[in-house]
Amino acid sequence: MTLPDQTLAIEIDNGVLKPVQRAIPVPSVNQVLIKVAAAGINRPDVMQRKGLYPPPPGASDIPGLEVAGTIQVLGGNIGHLNVGDRVCALVAGGGYAEYCLASAALCLPVPENLSFTQAAALPETFFTVWSNVFDRALLQPDETLLVHGGSSGIGTTAIQLVKAFNAKVIVTAGSEAKCEFCLHLGADAAINYKEQNFVDEIKRLTNGKGVDVILDMIGGDYFPHNLKCMSDDARLVQIAIQSGPKAEINLLSVMLKRLTITGSTLRTRDDDFKAAIASQLHEKVWPLLESGKIKPVIHSTFALTDAALAHQLMESSQHIGKIILTV
Repeated sequence: MTLPDQTLAIEIDNGVLKPVQRAIPVPSVNQVLIKVAAAGINRPDVMQRKGLYPPPPGASDIPGLEVAGTIQVLGGNIGHLNVGDRVCALVAGGGYAEYCLASAALCLPVPENLSFTQAAALPETFFTVWSNVFDRALLQPDETLLVHGGSSGIGTTAIQLVKAFNAKVIVTAGSEAKCEFCLHLGADAAINYKEQNFVDEIKRLTNGKGVDVILDMIGGDYFPHNLKCMSDDARLVQIAIQSGPKAEINLLSVMLKRLTITGSTLRTRDDDFKAAIASQLHEKVWPLLESGKIKPVIHSTFALTDAALAHQLMESSQHIGKIILTV
């Protein structure tokens, strides 16, 4: 397959996203080269642009953690993939470009009923929610999950997955419109944190018991409030710290309620770890996508060269669901 010499990409120049021409990357023996049709926007991209989240060693300096497109080159003898396959992939960087490298083990087929734009919304949020809610926190049927940021890409994914696996989900969101959307999507309850005290509401909604699992992206001063929302033997999973990394902790409540406090980041984990998640998603979640039982929520799309405008929208927090770049 004949490829151009260069690819349009979006690089970070002193905190500003700028279109540039780059040499097309060459896949290693375990990688594929994807002609990108769409790429997801995520908050870690914004943090990277601001200099707060550098790419891990060996990863591209181009932002972008998830793509969907068509395989153009196989780096080696990769049995489960072929040139021309429609795939979506989790990547450690490089997504904001016309061509992107991906580990072959982290490529998943685009469900036939989804577009490339929809498929580009899958990897980052579905890998994150599955790994943290189901693998790390071991959410069980009939248990209750609390998700802060229910209208985000993570939140809208969590709502659908949790309901698909017969558990309950309560969300917080910052407006009545966002709360209504979450309820329409399947949330059992939605709390407007700007008008309601979420600790009091959780106590009311659970008859004082508390929730079994919390998925939190806020950190900071949310942490002690989260502890008050947790039932005996509950699990708190911290996946981001939008309000900062420091918080007060009441160790007595941790001891008395036998709480588990954990957290993770996905980008720096090795491909073997991520490949295990990919395998579980393909087996347990992809059939739900293919049947239409769940689907990604897309708020808006931007052309690749308008990545800066997409970041502005993400930072405004006015969106519901995912923001996607199209190529």
